[in-house]
Amino acid sequence: MSKPKMLVVFGTRPEAIKLFPVIRALNDTGAVAVRTCVTAQHRGLLDQVLAIADLRPDRDLDLMEPGQTLDRMTARLLTGLGEVMDAERPDRVIVQGDTTTAMAGALAAYYRRVPVSHVEAGLRSGDVLHPWPEEINRRIVAPIADQHFAPTETAANALRRENIDPGTIHVTGNTVIDALLWTAGRIAADPSLAAGLDGIAGRFAGKRIVLVTTHRRENFGAGMEAIARAVARVADRSDVAVLFPVHPNPNPNVVSVMDAVLGDHPNIALIEPLDYPHFVRALGLCHLALSDSGGVQEEAPALGKPVLVMRETTERPEGIAAGTARLVGTNEDRIVSEVFTLLDDKDACSAMARAHNPFGDGHAAGRIAKLVAHGR
Repeated sequence: MSKPKMLVVFGTRPEAIKLFPVIRALNDTGAVAVRTCVTAQHRGLLDQVLAIADLRPDRDLDLMEPGQTLDRMTARLLTGLGEVMDAERPDRVIVQGDTTTAMAGALAAYYRRVPVSHVEAGLRSGDVLHPWPEEINRRIVAPIADQHFAPTETAANALRRENIDPGTIHVTGNTVIDALLWTAGRIAADPSLAAGLDGIAGRFAGKRIVLVTTHRRENFGAGMEAIARAVARVADRSDVAVLFPVHPNPNPNVVSVMDAVLGDHPNIALIEPLDYPHFVRALGLCHLALSDSGGVQEEAPALGKPVLVMRETTERPEGIAAGTARLVGTNEDRIVSEVFTLLDDKDACSAMARAHNPFGDGHAAGRIAKLVAHGR
């Protein structure tokens, strides 16, 4: 008898990071046949993760287009993934998180009556415009999936409130912690994997590094301009340096605003996006993280780094409740004040750094693989 076929669908760097431990764990079970399909919603950033994880996708739709609208991307994803499913005829489709790829993958599977497993299920901000469009993407996947792998009990409770069958909800932890710890171990064994930051580490020796990432659509415009001004004021301190990998978002607002405001500042390194090993090392080097990213809210606490979240809401309230993260919005003065507090108040910074990380223990992928393989 042939093994059940699992089709794992992903398209962005965060999906790849959070799914490569699942793919490895599924293969280790020996009970299922694993096939992978990438949409390349993020081409370059996706390929970086595929390389470090030694993953070679079975199908690559390569759907990224410059200036692509969400509706055009959704249509192309839906038809392209549908064609892959018709050819592969999987017994189950596995999607992750909140991307347009995850939403379209779940919908294409539903149209073919193929069951869906959702990794990182149940995250909710309660605001359909923050994060946008991710909040709605998750809500579309939820009623389709028949396996919900919630990273925390809070996420599981959100699903229960939406009348998702409690028997289909499993609290597993977040696979990003699996990926982070695995990658950190690789770097420890082979420092050359992240040696590209040696120059910056030397340049900023003796300074406390603030790691900045920003790319959210809802921050485009005035929000991004305020973030840039705040970062410049932080970098004006002689004891601080800013490491800022600029996300290659197709909206020119991100790169142009940051270049205009921050490009010539001696205490700021505006650099190309980091591959995952270098990003993990950057987290290790920094004193704190200033970010609007969802993943950083989970990753930084695993390495004992406080996170200031430049958003008005978060679908990861567990970090706020645990004290590992703090919402600061996009108000320039508020951002600067909160960063200075962590720089100047040792006790406040230590309290965030020592707080328990609520997002997992590094064994989520194994739990998920066992549940998928046994069809629970």
